Amino acid sequence: MLRDVSPIEESRLALVRRARRMDRILGETYPDAHCELDFTTPLELLVATILSAQCTDKRVNTVTPTLFAKYPTAEAYAGADRAEMEEIIRSTGFFRAKTNSIIGMAQAVCGRFGGEVPGRLKDLVTLPGVGRKTANVVLGNAFGVPGITVDTHFQRLTHRFRWTAETDPVKIEHVVAGLIPKRDWTMMSHRLIWHGRRVCHSRTPACGVCPLAALCPSYGLGPIDPVPAAKLLRPGPFS
Repeated sequence: MLRDVSPIEESRLALVRRARRMDRILGETYPDAHCELDFTTPLELLVATILSAQCTDKRVNTVTPTLFAKYPTAEAYAGADRAEMEEIIRSTGFFRAKTNSIIGMAQAVCGRFGGEVPGRLKDLVTLPGVGRKTANVVLGNAFGVPGITVDTHFQRLTHRFRWTAETDPVKIEHVVAGLIPKRDWTMMSHRLIWHGRRVCHSRTPACGVCPLAALCPSYGLGPIDPVPAAKLLRPGPFS
């Protein structure tokens, strides 16, 4: 049975305190949380994040070594042979659209930013194939600029935690930004995504072994008995 805690009944101050406490617990639970896309430069992370749409990080990481070796610069991507790139990234799905985005992004980076990936949100979101989610991934992990990554896991957990009832990713981002200190945005995003992949699954969350059970208003969506709940855990590497 779900716990009767709603945004209407919970004061703003109580919500902020609960959200920050939940983030602290997740920090203790996942001290090594990080971006699971392999990269060494902002450009590599940008390309990898574009490829990760509707694809697991694990799959992307099997493709990018070949891709990064063949196209080491924005100029190389901008002048790439479309058919060759499509073949390299085919297994990530939607490979034609992703090829269009990567080549278009690289051409814009070369044409407007001197071949270097820009380090500002307002510039990144002007690039083909780059929305706020992708931009925040790059900012937070390649440039050290705090950013909130609202992916499907993040959306699901913020709803289950009743941090927000918003469904639009941009609105979710703004609401959560008001709950968690800016310095913690990037790591908080990793923690929620890791928790969503390992414990708080979309169909059946492992409530009985969740470290947030005492603070989560959705406790009881999944089995609360620790034994069957533990069987639902998915250890890394995460998908």
